[in-house]
Amino acid sequence: MKITVNTLGTRGDIQPYIALSLGLQQAGYSVRILTHQIFEAFVKEYGLDVYPLQLDPRQLLVNQALSELGNNAIRVNRWMEENFKAGLQYLFIETLNANRGADLILNSGVSFAGWHVAEKLNIPAIATFLWPVTPSRQFPAAIGKIPPRWLPFRGVINFLSTKLFNQLFFNLLLPSVNRCRKDILDLKPLSRRDYWLLDSPASPTPLIYGYSPAVIPKPPDWSGNQHISGYWFLDTAKDYQPEKTLLEFLSNGPSPVYIGFGSMVDHEREEITQIVIHALKETNQRGILLGGWSRLGSVDIPDFIYQIDAVPHDWLFPKMAAIVHHGGAGTTAAGLRAGVPSVIVPSFGDQFFWGWRVHELGVGPKPIARKKLTVTKLTNAIQQAINHDDIKTKASRIGQQIRAENGVEIAVNMIEGFLKNGHL
Repeated sequence: MKITVNTLGTRGDIQPYIALSLGLQQAGYSVRILTHQIFEAFVKEYGLDVYPLQLDPRQLLVNQALSELGNNAIRVNRWMEENFKAGLQYLFIETLNANRGADLILNSGVSFAGWHVAEKLNIPAIATFLWPVTPSRQFPAAIGKIPPRWLPFRGVINFLSTKLFNQLFFNLLLPSVNRCRKDILDLKPLSRRDYWLLDSPASPTPLIYGYSPAVIPKPPDWSGNQHISGYWFLDTAKDYQPEKTLLEFLSNGPSPVYIGFGSMVDHEREEITQIVIHALKETNQRGILLGGWSRLGSVDIPDFIYQIDAVPHDWLFPKMAAIVHHGGAGTTAAGLRAGVPSVIVPSFGDQFFWGWRVHELGVGPKPIARKKLTVTKLTNAIQQAINHDDIKTKASRIGQQIRAENGVEIAVNMIEGFLKNGHL
């Protein structure tokens, strides 16, 4: 039986779906992953089939001043509309080609073309998302302003925030999507009412969320169609060998603080590097800085800081005193699993949601928006994360809970149940 997994975004968006695909492959299914060409070698490394897209997320994410959008839902939606619309026709065509012959389609949160293709090919599809998109009274929208605790009717506001964000995004793209449905898929156009019913908690669309119920428990106002499996972690190979200089740095002093902010634009690099250096110096902490797609500034790095381009989070994070990062879903998951306090410095989209959730769980201080980051704020947050016993205890406890879960196995069982019975 053949399953196609459609997933777009950064490496953190792709990696969990590789883990899920491996679980499906081990259960006897033939799995293909549709994703960006830059991740083709990464996917093939695990013996999985890949259908590469000529869409480079680095051009989209690194070269845009996403930090200027912050968590303004309207501006985020307009940015998504402008940037998705340009490649929408190509995305529909390639998604159609990649999914031909599949018996089941799994769609990530950004791979919305997969739903229309599933309709065209008459193939069953399951939503497999890394952040909550089903409206609930229990928590606010994953993208947008977090309502303050004192606000009356907060449950209603939480529910409507998700509902309205989803509908705004749907309706901004509706004309372009309908053109693709007509010109490429030969399908009837969708109406606004169709989308209004689509994201209801009572929606018949089967949905599996790849995060831990210890982090976001299933709310009572969801239906039996929405399920939480646990995180889909891709563990590092047992024979992994880090750089010798990194091992020496780790052994030559107390546990350092990890700092990595994901993608950033040029004008931020020098300023943020200086903030990081001064904050670590003020707190008398050693640090490990992650470069990746957008290396931190070119200033001289002092010897109490070690800079790296990439290292597996599951290997590194348990060795840290605290983890300072941008709040991406994957990095947040890895930090929580490690049982180490987190300091979230969100810049864009759902990063603010995860920063809020980490603080609500008591495993990290209040998040600091990246455009408001200062030496004083970062210094205070690091000190709180490292010295606050309650934060360290709660971080350790939730790490134990997450490590005891097997999200991939649970998700695979759900998918197999769907294939046998037609429902999750």
